[in-house]
Amino acid sequence: MDRSHFLEIAAFIGIFMVLFLALFLLTVKTKQRLGNRLLAFFLFANAVDACKFLMRDFPVNFINLEAFRWSIVYLVSASFYLYVLSVCYTNFRLKPKHLLHAIPFVAFNLYLAPGIYFGDAAMKMIFLKGMNQMPLTYFFGFLFELLFQVYFIASFLIIRKSKTVYLENYTNPNISVLNALYKITILYYVLHFIVLIRWGITLTFGRGEIRDWVVTLDGFAFLFCTCWYLFVALNKPEFFRGINSQLKPITDVVPTQKSSPVIDGEKNKQIESLKDFMIEKEPYLDPSLTIQYLAEQLKMPVKDLSILINLYMEKHFFDFVNEYRIEKAMQILKDPSQKELTILEILYQVGFNSKSSFNTSFKKYTGKTPTDFRKNSN
Repeated sequence: MDRSHFLEIAAFIGIFMVLFLALFLLTVKTKQRLGNRLLAFFLFANAVDACKFLMRDFPVNFINLEAFRWSIVYLVSASFYLYVLSVCYTNFRLKPKHLLHAIPFVAFNLYLAPGIYFGDAAMKMIFLKGMNQMPLTYFFGFLFELLFQVYFIASFLIIRKSKTVYLENYTNPNISVLNALYKITILYYVLHFIVLIRWGITLTFGRGEIRDWVVTLDGFAFLFCTCWYLFVALNKPEFFRGINSQLKPITDVVPTQKSSPVIDGEKNKQIESLKDFMIEKEPYLDPSLTIQYLAEQLKMPVKDLSILINLYMEKHFFDFVNEYRIEKAMQILKDPSQKELTILEILYQVGFNSKSSFNTSFKKYTGKTPTDFRKNSN
């Protein structure tokens, strides 16, 4: 079996897995319906584009389908960007303005329409032979690359901002899903980089042995990328809690404030009052505690509380609350009367919702695992 057949098999498996996952996302019952639909479209568009690995000499009678494959790539990066927005922000909704993202797709199809979609067989062949020398072809190629870079850079920035806001406003320590999305974004970016290498070799050396090897690498990279995404999705079925898009990083809310402001008497009183409230009322025991809910209990504006914790106490809300949870867990672990409680029971009791996040936070705070801490305490 030669290299081309290996490539076709790998591409067929990858396309089948992508389409199967897309179908699952469209049919599964979940609250993340919008995000799933956007992801399903993104995967479908990638599957359509990956059909190039299964094609050699495309019949001219079916060139319309091949032209559609060329054009759908203009929706791939836009759909991924919208997907990132939908999973990072719980209140994201598609609006008429988002149709603007489809303008390049429509424009490219209008460019192809006279020579391919509405032309006869002879016109199609003439158009295809001269297509690579047309200025508009180069323009659309440049436009595609520009859009890809803009959309994926924007996706990186959104994920980074979401992680910052998450740490400043939420206490659920399971931010690994955001890290997973970040890795997936990098993986797709690397996949596109292989495509750029293929284009560069084609322009420099033409179609030859080197290009064939890069195409093979591209095909296997597509399969690997698909398997990786499926692996992540299966390991993190909750895939994203999301944050409120109206929330901003504290540095944006108070841009002119120094990083280590002087704590005056009034701020010190507020800090002490906050600490007393955390000890007496123990709001941190609620695993879904947010800075908004804590501010309501304190009868304090959310913005003021966020500034107090993130700026004056120099802690993320995430770390601020988890310190109290760890302190509570340490008390339980040291208490001989509660030695029958398992680590899992303790972590749920103090407000955590996963063993891995509890162990990570506990070791970060104490330098020991919960099990080692309990052994040494006794």
